[in-house]
Amino acid sequence: MSTFSQKNTQIVKQTAKQLGFDYCGIAKAEFLADDAKKLENWLKKGMHGKMQYMENYFDLRTDPRKLFPGAKSVITLLKNYFPAQQQNIDAPKIARYAYGQDYHEVIKQQLNTFLNHLTSYIGHVAGRGFVDSAPVLERAWAQKSGLGWIGKNGNLIHPKAGSFYFIATLITDLTLEYDNPLAKDYCGTCTRCIDACPTQAILPNKTINGSQCIAYFTIELKDLLIPDEQKGKFKNWMFGCDICQEVCPWNRFSKPTNEPAFTPIPEILELSTKEWLQLNEESFKKIFKHSPLKRSKFKGIQRNLKFILHDEAIN
Repeated sequence: MSTFSQKNTQIVKQTAKQLGFDYCGIAKAEFLADDAKKLENWLKKGMHGKMQYMENYFDLRTDPRKLFPGAKSVITLLKNYFPAQQQNIDAPKIARYAYGQDYHEVIKQQLNTFLNHLTSYIGHVAGRGFVDSAPVLERAWAQKSGLGWIGKNGNLIHPKAGSFYFIATLITDLTLEYDNPLAKDYCGTCTRCIDACPTQAILPNKTINGSQCIAYFTIELKDLLIPDEQKGKFKNWMFGCDICQEVCPWNRFSKPTNEPAFTPIPEILELSTKEWLQLNEESFKKIFKHSPLKRSKFKGIQRNLKFILHDEAIN
């Protein structure tokens, strides 16, 4: 690898640190053959449920050079979102990633800044940044660039920091030095996440039945009703689910995020079940204007709330 590539790689890693990203890994932009096969089989089995968008742009998902012509390197960035504070015990549970501002808005802006910095340090750099909003296999690229392994729960697990991280991807035309994947994964014989999943969405061989995940039912599913067969299984989770991360031994290394934008919205920590029930749509839109909760909309949150209250009544 040339001195030029080494210098640019140092600039990339330093810029990541300056902008508050916790970890940075780099991989060569190429076709993800193994992941393409896995994705194809997963889709054929219908494990994406009603997430039809997962079927779109298959070629772009598996080859970044088709998503961004001229791509040479895939830069993967991890940003911690683990909160310092927890919710009121008497509250419908919300996944920790949604405590603060919408990560799409926050990290997308930071990726634009990242590209601008690279251009100022290196010269013109062509690239596109993505954060869970385009056909990119983020976890595959994170694993490929040495940032961790894919756990049995489907999450990327960093050996020193666990899994409470957002994954952002920057595809560029820079030729850089590439990081090596970890030699193995470190889940070993542990099955805590599989055993703890109340809807049995976590299958053997690191396969996740997305259509059975609590996060799917409470966020992705847009139907007026959640299927009756799921009653009694949600463990008071109203938006998303962290059970498989809570039981993962590697998350004992989790530390609170330093990102101000991910400071919990006070209402998420403080509202009781009764106060959630009394919340009207106007207040919901005002309070959660910049929150991931807006993805489910007021009607979706109300649907989820009624569903988990039924759970409590029968347990």
